[in-house]
Amino acid sequence: MAGKKQRQRKLARERYERRTARQAHRDRRTRQWVISVIAVVVVAGLAFGGILLATRSTGTTATSAPTPSASASPTPSPTPSTVAEPATHCTYLANPPAVRKVTVPPVTPDYQATYQATITTNRGPIVIDLLNSKATCTVNSFVHLAEAGFYSSTPCPRLSTSGSLYMLQCGDPTGKGSGGPGYEFASENLTGATYPAGTLAMANTGAPNSNGSQFFLVYQNSSLPPDYTPFGKIVSGLNILQNVGKRGYGPPLNSAGGGAPKESVEIESVTIKKT
Repeated sequence: MAGKKQRQRKLARERYERRTARQAHRDRRTRQWVISVIAVVVVAGLAFGGILLATRSTGTTATSAPTPSASASPTPSPTPSTVAEPATHCTYLANPPAVRKVTVPPVTPDYQATYQATITTNRGPIVIDLLNSKATCTVNSFVHLAEAGFYSSTPCPRLSTSGSLYMLQCGDPTGKGSGGPGYEFASENLTGATYPAGTLAMANTGAPNSNGSQFFLVYQNSSLPPDYTPFGKIVSGLNILQNVGKRGYGPPLNSAGGGAPKESVEIESVTIKKT
């Protein structure tokens, strides 16, 4: 009798241990599933929230930043203030380092001028009407950098071909997506901003008023929050960008989405026509 009871207790203990092991296994799988879901949500959130981040440079390999004159930023503050358009005065705040030696743009823009930019690339020219009456200080900066040769011989390191973002990002001479001109300025033209095919807009770090030199060219209608200053409309050469987009991207990948275009694009020069 004693032997039978011992066997029963042993069998019961083994059944209990098996149930416990199965439950522990199910618990581990549940935790892994939850962690995976959280990871996907976080990555998706980062990708959307950082769609067009132009990350700040550490400055370890950049050239010395220009020293803005007192007139370039007459009232220094943590961030530039938004101005009415067309702007008659612009504020550019120091944000070193500058990846190429360049001065700060003039603080008094020619807000009545009409500007057309031609971005000459190794794939062909892209002609853009700049929206000077709607984003005066942005256009003022872009024209200044173009005329200073800041954009000459620079790669466009990032292509996005996602379901909500179709663009080529350029404007960092280092080709790393972290370089800038050594200053920053306020966003403009954001009220009701949309990003249809043919839009030229500023990239930023994700922080308010963190515009520098980087910009992106939209080659297909894209869905973005109105956080990126639209300052131009492509009038010729959109097909060049569309062909680059069709080829897709590869490594190095960008943490905010997309990667290096398989059909590499280099800006040879940016020329400005003023009327």
